[in-house]
Formats: sequence, C-alpha cells, structure tokens
Amino acid sequence: MPSASCEMLLDDIEDIVSQEDSKPQDRHFARRHVVPKVRRRNTQTYLQEESSPPSDSTIPGIQKIWIRTWGCSHNNSDGEYMAGQLAAYGYTITENPSEADLWLLNSCTVKNPAEDHFRNSIKKAQEENKKVVLAGCVPQAQPRQDYLKGLSIIGVQQIDRVVEVVEETIKGHSVRLLGQKKDNGKRLGGAPLDLPKIRKNPLIEIISINTGCLNACVYCKTKHARGNLASYPIEELVDRAKQSFQEGVCEIWLTSEDTGAYGRDIGTSLPTLLWKLVEVIPEGAMLRLGMTNPPYILEHLEEMAKILNHRRVYAFLHIPVQSASDSVLMGMKREYCVADFKRVVDFLKEKVPGITIATDIICGFPGETDQDFQETVKLVEEYKFPSLFINQFYPRPGTPAAKMEQVPTQVKKQRTKDLSRLFHSYNPYDHKIGEKQKVLVTEESFDSKFYVAHNRFYEQVLVPKNPSFMGKMVEVDIYESGKHFMKGLPVSDAKVHTPSISKPLAKGEVSGLTKEFRNRLGIPPNLMTSHTPAATLRDSVSSRMGLQMQSLHRDCVLRLAVGLALVALLFTIFAKVCN
Repeated sequence: MPSASCEMLLDDIEDIVSQEDSKPQDRHFARRHVVPKVRRRNTQTYLQEESSPPSDSTIPGIQKIWIRTWGCSHNNSDGEYMAGQLAAYGYTITENPSEADLWLLNSCTVKNPAEDHFRNSIKKAQEENKKVVLAGCVPQAQPRQDYLKGLSIIGVQQIDRVVEVVEETIKGHSVRLLGQKKDNGKRLGGAPLDLPKIRKNPLIEIISINTGCLNACVYCKTKHARGNLASYPIEELVDRAKQSFQEGVCEIWLTSEDTGAYGRDIGTSLPTLLWKLVEVIPEGAMLRLGMTNPPYILEHLEEMAKILNHRRVYAFLHIPVQSASDSVLMGMKREYCVADFKRVVDFLKEKVPGITIATDIICGFPGETDQDFQETVKLVEEYKFPSLFINQFYPRPGTPAAKMEQVPTQVKKQRTKDLSRLFHSYNPYDHKIGEKQKVLVTEESFDSKFYVAHNRFYEQVLVPKNPSFMGKMVEVDIYESGKHFMKGLPVSDAKVHTPSISKPLAKGEVSGLTKEFRNRLGIPPNLMTSHTPAATLRDSVSSRMGLQMQSLHRDCVLRLAVGLALVALLFTIFAKVCN
C-alpha cells in the first residue's frame, strides 16, 4: 500500500503557477492597507506608453518552436498532435533548435539513456536561454525531480491543452497540467483523436487505440506515467482512420502500450476493432498492428490469424518475450510462461505463412543466472527472429526491480554483446532473392539513396528513387539482401498501383482541423477545408491577433479618459472641502 507521503500527486491537480506569484490571501491582506492618493500624471507620456504594444517575446502565437520526441510510436503521435495544435494557433514549428524561442521536449522513460538525453537537452536549453516545456512519460511519472523544478509540464493525457501551457511559459509562468481525462469518473484513453496534427510522414498515420495496460511488470516505469488500461471507442478510432485516408495517408500504425489488451475495459476486443477498420481501408493502403503481450493475444489467436491474412493488413506482429526463462519471467511479473509465447508464435507461423514475428529481450534482469540466459539464447537460435530488440537491463527509479539485487554491469554488458552477436550471425532474407514482391513505398532512406518500401510481411525493401513510386504499391524483383533489408527493382511491365485515396498533404501541413477548432481560432469560412497550410493559418491567427491588439489599445485609451475624469472630479471635491 503506498504511503501518504508528500511525493504523491493528486489526480486532478492541474494548474500550478510559479512560487513567486502572490497568493489570494496576500492580495486580500494588502487590499485593506491601500490608501487612495491623488497625483498628477504626465498625460502625454502615459498615452504613449499605453499605446505601445508589448515586445514580440511576450505576444503568444508568433514564436518559433522546436519539438524533440524520444521513444515509442505512441509518443511520436503525441508529438505530432502537439505540433499541429501549436501551428494551428500561429506558432512556427522549426527543425532548427538554435532559431527556436521555445523547446518542447517530449520524453521517454523506458531506459536510463533516454532520460539522460532528455535531461541534457533541458540543460542545453537553459544554457541557451530558451523557454522550455516538458512532455511525455518522464515528467508525468516523476514531476518532482530536482531537474524539473520551475519548468512547465504538459501531461500525457493533457496534450490537447499544449497551447495554454506554451502561452503561459512564454509569458514567464510555470504551468503543470498532469490530470487524467475522465467522463463521469471513468478514465478515458486520452485527448480527442480529431485534434490538428502535423505528421512527420504525411503518408503514415499513427493511431493510439488505448493508453496504459493491465500488467504490473516490476521493471516498467511507463506504467507510472500511462497508468491502467483506458481504450478509445471503436467509432472514434474508425472515424480517425477515415479522416486519415481522406488526407492522403496510405499506411496506418495502431499503437499503445499493449494493443492486445484493447477494449477489455469497455466491453470489446482487438479483433472486433480490426474488422471494423479493415472495412474502411482503401485498396492499396495497409494497416500495421503494434505491440501485444502474449497473455491477451492467446484469447484471440484464431481471429487474429484471419485478420493477419487479410490483404490490407501486414502479416506482422510484435510480441515481446523479454526472457526464455520462466523463473526470470516470474520475477518480472510478466503473467505468462515461455510455453505461452511459443504457442502464440507457432500457431501464427502455421496459420499465417511467412509472418514476421518481432520480439524484445532484456539482458541481465535481477536474478538472471547464466543458465537463464542460455535458455534465451536457445530461443533465438530456434526461431531466428528477423526483428529482435535487445536491451541491457536498466533499473528505473521508483520501480520494484530497482530495489532487487542487481546483476553486475559487466555481466549485463557481456550478455547483451553475446546475444547481439548471435542475432547478427544469420541473414533472414537471403532465401528471398529472386522473388517478385508487391511493396508499398512510404519514405526515404537515411542515406537518401533509396526509397523505403515494405512488403506483405512488413519486411524493408529498398527501391530506386522514382518520385512516381512514393505512396504507391509497386511490384519489384528482389536482387540483393542484407541483415535488415532487401533491395528490389521494378519489374519490366510493373504497374504502379495508386491507393484510392486523396492526394497526400505537404510535409509540415496541418491536418485534422475540425469546424469547432477552426471557430475557436477565428479562421474564416473560405479557409474551412479539411487541411490548411501552416502559413495560411499563421496569417489568419496573426490577423486576428492584430485586431485584438487594436481593440486592446482602444480600451486603454478609453480607460485613461475615464481615469482622468475621475481624477478631475476628486480634485474638485478636494478643493471644495479645503475651502
């Protein structure tokens, strides 16, 4: 049972201003000691000062903002939503941190190195005198850490209020919104899904289907931030998918902390959602499922196999095993055994021929013996996973695993190296050279030499940089393979298949502006399209702000005139009393 220490946070305490601000009781006490005093003013100087607008640094909505996101696709989706809302309100989203007025740092709490990068970025921002707003799982899980003191925080379920936090931060205030979204006391999946968004890749939409999970893994810090399972309704998710396809998206990623647990809190299930989504996916577009833990997928193996065989769903599933030792899994509180994991993988490999199974392994969890580790090695040798995420164990502060007796660092490092060496000893794609494959092209490679596509099994295929291929389904001949990719050339009579969707948005273009949101912005009806360039939005918002400033100046002049009249009246009364 948690102790009632001052470190605990109340769920719905949200707005916290800086400590320097006066408290209500202080203002009330001061009011009793105010004595009216008549004094002359330099009217000309006063008028001049009142009519001067504030400096650019204190007018919200015109600054440049740099957004940095670490971590999972859920976090990346949150970052895209925050960028979209800020751009919609007139802020400029820049990729150059040095020219930005404010840094929005969206953190990941899974491993120590990710938090170290986050902490160093905060320090660098402060050294460069940048305004800072913090987001993501690190400040949500532990907002009282010393290095977060005095800084603004936007909670993982409060991203729809990012504009408020940024505005107050620019004004010099410290604001913290850490509450949960609730409806009649029931926790919701998070912020609405129809918010404005700037996709990093205009062809890929990341949809978070739920937040949190039903597990209690002793090493996991994310649970402290994302909490228990809370799912979005099927209708809201289907509407978001439809909207994405109308904006030119050709690939949807479903993400969450555990997609397999989806719907258990609202009386539905993952297969039910997937069948509804498949109905609205256009021909030539694809759906990719996110990570699912073994316990919850076991209940739906038959249905999941049918869905993964659908031509518009990638035959791909990410199922983390973490260890092949039952004793280690028990220590982790993973709620399954190695036999459960094998049952899932074996069944899907039989029913979905060629399926790609990705998995995660933690090396050096507390209590892991050499024998435990060798069992994990044997599992990798048996299945030869084409996609394997190997992680050295890091004890995260505040988790039960951090209090356990640790495996020596050198041993953890050696086990990580040994497993990595095994993983790189086999090439999973050599046997596919000479095949003809249909691939969906969605992005450019890091070295800018190829376009990146994926085949039916979500295996990476590099193709020539032909602009007509981007966002299209192309048939290629596989002529080369590497550890993590294949290379393909379009077949001689290749037909480029265009998904039956709209033209994709331009990079940096704001999507998903609902009528309600546009009315709040004051965007005129002639700009009421489903998506609008950020520059147009800035012009609209800037124009609105200009009108507001003019109105403010008129109000100041009117107040000045009234004030002078009152001063004259008081002076007349004072003169009569003295006479």
